[in-house]
Amino acid sequence: MRENIIHKAAELFLTLGFKSVTMDDIAQEMGISKKTIYVHFSNKTKLVEAVTFELFETICDGIDGICNASNNPIEELYDIKMFVMQHLKSEKSSPQFQLKKYYPKIYDILKLKQFDKMHVSVKESLQKGVDTGLFRTNINVDFISRMYFNGMTGIKDDSIFPKKIYTMDYLMESYLEYHLRAIVTDKGLQILNKFIISNQS
Repeated sequence: MRENIIHKAAELFLTLGFKSVTMDDIAQEMGISKKTIYVHFSNKTKLVEAVTFELFETICDGIDGICNASNNPIEELYDIKMFVMQHLKSEKSSPQFQLKKYYPKIYDILKLKQFDKMHVSVKESLQKGVDTGLFRTNINVDFISRMYFNGMTGIKDDSIFPKKIYTMDYLMESYLEYHLRAIVTDKGLQILNKFIISNQS
């Protein structure tokens, strides 16, 4: 039952927002009593926390699968972008920024977890790119990895990139190209151009 509650709450939170969804809403959607939810989660904050970290683990597992199967680090980044976009499709409420506003402690823990995960996987990917001649040998892998995380976090800030001007798909696509163009070799650029053309068609 605990997993079912997390699953349904995640669906509602991503669609309607953390703030507007109540425990009553979740109970009603599931056809159970609110008491049943409270058996597993003492309050809404505990449920929000469980949902947030469950989603994080799901996305991490997906990214790990992509990294293990990819042919090269450029393809890997595009595959991760597609995977993340599929997860974002159901998000109509800027969940990260709602989390930041209404549940700042959970948001801070999540951001650190995201950084730790992304920093390690992006560093590995960058090094693979350097070793295979797709990325320049003189890049600072640690610095670029931190910059990449900062940029990916930054494009989700609605106050800087308003949704009425930019779609998330456009932002992720443009940032990915911006990031890769800064570090690719001539060999890497040929592969990158193929991905840019195929994504536009």
